[in-house]
Amino acid sequence: MRLAVTTSTHDSGLLEILVPIFEERANARVDVIAAGTGKSLLLGERGEVDAILCHSRDAEEKFIKSGHGIRREDVMFNTFEILGPPDDPAKIKGLQPHQAFARLSTQQATFVSRGDESGTHIREKEIWGLLDSKTKTDHILKTGQGMGPTLTITDQKQAYTICDRATFLYMQDHITLIPLVPQALILKNSYGVIVVNPNKNNLVNSDIANQWVDFLISSEIQQKIQEYQINGESLFFPLHDASGSSYSVQ
Repeated sequence: MRLAVTTSTHDSGLLEILVPIFEERANARVDVIAAGTGKSLLLGERGEVDAILCHSRDAEEKFIKSGHGIRREDVMFNTFEILGPPDDPAKIKGLQPHQAFARLSTQQATFVSRGDESGTHIREKEIWGLLDSKTKTDHILKTGQGMGPTLTITDQKQAYTICDRATFLYMQDHITLIPLVPQALILKNSYGVIVVNPNKNNLVNSDIANQWVDFLISSEIQQKIQEYQINGESLFFPLHDASGSSYSVQ
């Protein structure tokens, strides 16, 4: 099975736990392609993967409605964190997300963006979009890379960034950045899994992809997702059936 996943999911280490279990049970090999959400969905549109695990609900629903996918299920969620150096030179600590971004713009504090149309980048743009259209963005440095390298660059520059909490926890022993902004609804980060439409390409194996989806949303694996921790902290929380919004398209 060809599986496209977000770099944040890949970097978290979760798939290193789940994929071997699935491979043994399904008697299959899983080839994992780590890319941002935008690229992962594009691979699906081209029929170059069988399943996608990503985190941009609007983009996922558009993908389904456009006929590129035949099934989508909620899997898990965590949060985004707005990170910066401990001394917080821009003084954003304790502000709401849009207030923090406004302060970063006013202070022209370096903000490191993935700039890759990933789920994280899309959420970042949503927060910038809450601000005045004249907000300056000269202080934004785009890496065009995944979350791990982007965090490393941000730490080296002692700048600010937005990051999914799973990758932050996975890398926190190697960086000095800390969360500075309290949680808010706009920082909730939900992940969904999609079966690619087999009509896109005769190589798409929707049968194995459906098995993967069933595996992810099973009670056993949802529990394993809940139990996956680093330094005593859970990286993800089960989401299937929590919102009542999972759905299939035939």
